Amino acid sequence: MRPLPLVVLLLPLSGAAATKNVTTVAELQAALSSAKAGDDIVLADGTYTVNANLNCAAEGTDAQPITVRAAHRHAALIRFNATEGFKVSGRAWVFDGLTLEGICARDQDCEHAFHVTGHAEGFVLRNSRVRDFNSQLKVNATKNASGVFEMPHRGLIERNDIYDTRPRVTGTPVNKINIDTGDDWVVRDNEVHDFARQGGISYGAFMKSGGKRGLFERNRVLCVRDQPASDTRIGLSFGGGGTGAAFCAPAFDATVPCDPEHSDGIIRNNIVANCSDVAVYLNRAARTQVLFNTFIGTTGVDFRFASSTGEAHGNVLSSVIRSRDSGSFTAGTNLTNVATGTWTSWYVAPVKGDLTLKGPVTQLVGAAAPRTSVTDDFCQRPRPTSGSYTLGALEHSLGNCAPVTEQPDAGTPDAGGGTPDAGGGTPDAGGGVTDAGTPPDAGPGTGTPDTEKDSGGCGASPGLWPLLLVLLLPLSLRRRLR
Repeated sequence: MRPLPLVVLLLPLSGAAATKNVTTVAELQAALSSAKAGDDIVLADGTYTVNANLNCAAEGTDAQPITVRAAHRHAALIRFNATEGFKVSGRAWVFDGLTLEGICARDQDCEHAFHVTGHAEGFVLRNSRVRDFNSQLKVNATKNASGVFEMPHRGLIERNDIYDTRPRVTGTPVNKINIDTGDDWVVRDNEVHDFARQGGISYGAFMKSGGKRGLFERNRVLCVRDQPASDTRIGLSFGGGGTGAAFCAPAFDATVPCDPEHSDGIIRNNIVANCSDVAVYLNRAARTQVLFNTFIGTTGVDFRFASSTGEAHGNVLSSVIRSRDSGSFTAGTNLTNVATGTWTSWYVAPVKGDLTLKGPVTQLVGAAAPRTSVTDDFCQRPRPTSGSYTLGALEHSLGNCAPVTEQPDAGTPDAGGGTPDAGGGTPDAGGGVTDAGTPPDAGPGTGTPDTEKDSGGCGASPGLWPLLLVLLLPLSLRRRLR
């Protein structure tokens, strides 16, 4: 009977983190449903056509995230013919190096590549290509079993290529990065381009619904790049088109207005170009900092409604920075109303976001006072430690640079893992009330709140069992030898 303690100690080994190599859709579904904290799910090169939502309910941790990645960057193509792709409701999931594509016959049937809900804190999407969904990323609160709303905080979206191959024909909102609730989200170093809702309004990215401390930095948002211009396109926003009061943090109460929609957000070192509407729309966005951005071929920046306050400094733009409907801001040094001919004298292809220097930019260099919250530029190069900064997203005193948004293609292995970072006439820019002409968002997600559960994968952290096994196994063996 003495070997029995050894058998008991060996049982927890089945919960240890593992590398799971995936070559088929069935293997991917099995790996997700049985995931444990620290698992590394690796997709072989090839095409995976998925006709159902993929649930990611297992719990990772900051120290042991659950990683889903391509063996070679962008070489694993997941084609979703489903309303939602990855439905993430567990903590600390990391998706790295994937290519995801919506292939629904009707656009309204391909809503989200990723739907992040509830307590799914520490979500990470990086180094991936995501195309042809109404909202490639949707983030929102959901009620737990006790009826309390939980929010997915501390997400990170970085170095992705997010776009559509044609305007979306749908009655639902079209917003490429749609973060409805959650604090301390970081969206950085992404390429977001070619998005439109036929006959309506679309956004490159927004955060709203009572969130706090969101950060947009070093993104290049090109409302029109490869596809023809159409409809109303807006770059970045805190507040978006507004939120129904019942779905707004922290009250989640239909009698409590969603005001402010977002607080203490920062928009810095971004390039936004070729948009039919504003580069930045601030809808009830309190204490927002708009710092050292370059906005080309847009209608400018709007601080709208009384709770929209903050600072605009160091920006270069084609139009102006406005206060609307009692919004207010403190203006630092900005260069506004830059003419098309001036842009083309400075840069190779400014409306396409190519800011390779073509001519002298002496008007910009050293023209703005520094800000302690801006330490680098669009290419992640350090700004001067003394003296003044160059106006706009690029520190031209350092010459040309290659943006960090440019990622190598297939053939580059992805290391995976890592600890999630924390951080955050034409229709009006959302109208301050509605999304793309529709009523305020009906609330979390698409349809009814999620109730689906995976058959396994919850509470998966291996904890102290492996350590206890290492300590106690020699004792058990010695007893057997006696």
